[in-house]
Amino acid sequence: MDAAKLREMELSELHNKLAEYREELFKLRFQHSIGQLKNTARIPQVKRTIARILTIMREKQLESKDGRSKEDS
Repeated sequence: MDAAKLREMELSELHNKLAEYREELFKLRFQHSIGQLKNTARIPQVKRTIARILTIMREKQLESKDGRSKEDS
């Protein structure tokens, strides 16, 4: 999933996506450990997507904090 699509999502949607990708990563790691994983390149892809989601979530949190402090001043 690309960053542009993730930035359009709300924070709650990002939380849901994060949970989905973490679950997928868990399943991929499990399959890899028992030797059933065919596409091993998927593990780093999912890790990068998780990092992307976390980064965008942090950006949104900082934006909301900045927005509040500017309005309060």
